[in-house]
Amino acid sequence: MNIAEKSLHYLVEKWLAPTPAMRIHVVQFGRMCLDNRRYVRVEASAPTGSRAIFFFRHDDGSWCVFPPAISGPAMMSYRIAA
Repeated sequence: MNIAEKSLHYLVEKWLAPTPAMRIHVVQFGRMCLDNRRYVRVEASAPTGSRAIFFFRHDDGSWCVFPPAISGPAMMSYRIAA
């Protein structure tokens, strides 16, 4: 996947398929409270109705329609020399 296929603009075009009669709006954006990662809600308005979709920013800088996995607490163990 090249860098252009990871952009928010590319995903809006892919998932919402805007037409000249359709208006695209960012209606909500912010950060998720659990891990402080970014999200955007984009709405497409047309004479036939509207639809909206959430996009989530991942650690590699790409945007996806699914949220990134939340990394949980981790522990490491070390063998102590006797």
